[in-house]
Amino acid sequence: MKSLSWRIKEWFRKTVPAPLLRTGIQMYHFSIAIAGSIILGFPSRKLIVIGVTGTKGKSSTVEMINAIFEAAGHKTALINSIRFKIAGSSERNMTRMSMPGRMFIQDILARAAAAECTVAILEMTSEGARQYRHRGIALDALVFTNLAPEHIESHGSFELYADAKYELGRQLQRSRKRPRTIVANADDAQSGRFLALDVENKIPFTLSAQTPYNATDHGGIFTFEGVTVSIPLPGEFSLKNALAAASVARVFGISVAIIQQALANLQDIPGRAERIHEGQDFTVVVDYAHTPDSLTALYEAYKSSRRICVLGSTGGGRDMWKRPVMGGIADTHCDEIILTNEDPYDEDPREIIDMLARGMKRTPQIIMDRRAAIAHALSLAHVGDAVLITGKGTDPNICGPHGTKLTWSDAGVAREELQKLNQQTHASISI
Repeated sequence: MKSLSWRIKEWFRKTVPAPLLRTGIQMYHFSIAIAGSIILGFPSRKLIVIGVTGTKGKSSTVEMINAIFEAAGHKTALINSIRFKIAGSSERNMTRMSMPGRMFIQDILARAAAAECTVAILEMTSEGARQYRHRGIALDALVFTNLAPEHIESHGSFELYADAKYELGRQLQRSRKRPRTIVANADDAQSGRFLALDVENKIPFTLSAQTPYNATDHGGIFTFEGVTVSIPLPGEFSLKNALAAASVARVFGISVAIIQQALANLQDIPGRAERIHEGQDFTVVVDYAHTPDSLTALYEAYKSSRRICVLGSTGGGRDMWKRPVMGGIADTHCDEIILTNEDPYDEDPREIIDMLARGMKRTPQIIMDRRAAIAHALSLAHVGDAVLITGKGTDPNICGPHGTKLTWSDAGVAREELQKLNQQTHASISI
């Protein structure tokens, strides 16, 4: 059944001329962002506000920054793809948007100020910038993690996508706060653009300078200001996110000792290399991994294990170019591959899977029912294997045609199917 919001959008799309519709939408988003800031009394001016942008690692870096500031005694608020948090209250992000609109961000900031929070950490996206959701936010600092091709159909080109990300840097320049700080991953080609911003503090970081460092599928270490910092999260990508968080924390006077303690005590981040434990003797990981780079990074983090990979595509109607690329990455790294449905929207889900398969030299297993695909992957696992379930992370729905949504949780389904597998194993042993 077609949802009401889908029907309204379709009516506008078919009735209003595209240039007029685009201009009207832009004016709407801009006015809402500014009005929200004014109506709620410019709440971002009452907090230290740290934005995090990039293609990969935004949500994880937000969580790491939050953990460090909490360890330093700050009362914090955050907005990311995973959750919304104000002081001690946290709720899952069910919107599928990292930067929700309609005054949502300003409302969170106002509630955070009222709750006597001192710091707010915000995930900031190119789509959010394109819809002016960053306007009216007075930033103290911005962290740039990296940039890789994504949302190309939406933005029109990689250059326009990069420009939308850079607009978030321009928002830092507009801030009346002093000092303003940009923290940027110097290993990324786009970092020079961000480090050229006209702000007081410019902090480049690079993992290669933090020797010795080492990453495994169980965690890693890196050197920061002469101190060894350990994190219990897998892969080099986790080290880079942690280094970004440590670098911005130091700007605000947090000691290396507190940073070291906070990062060592990190818990699994939901949907981000999240390990699912139900007593099994193999590893099960749920991860967002929605770009070729992030998929490669996850697979390489588990290179010492036999890898059983469940993947689909990151959404119908978008970034079609990367489907065969991601299929090829799975073909290179995975011992067993199961392709499955993800978020087809209005596309034929089987056609999406076929595009993934075109990038592969071998014939993958195709199980369109995502639960059945996960269950089958788990059934193939033996001691020491790694089952890697990618694409959804913490997304709360599988999005189908005409705005339909199926409530979903990769982590929840993996737990349920592991429990069934355990019950079957116990039953066979008792017999």
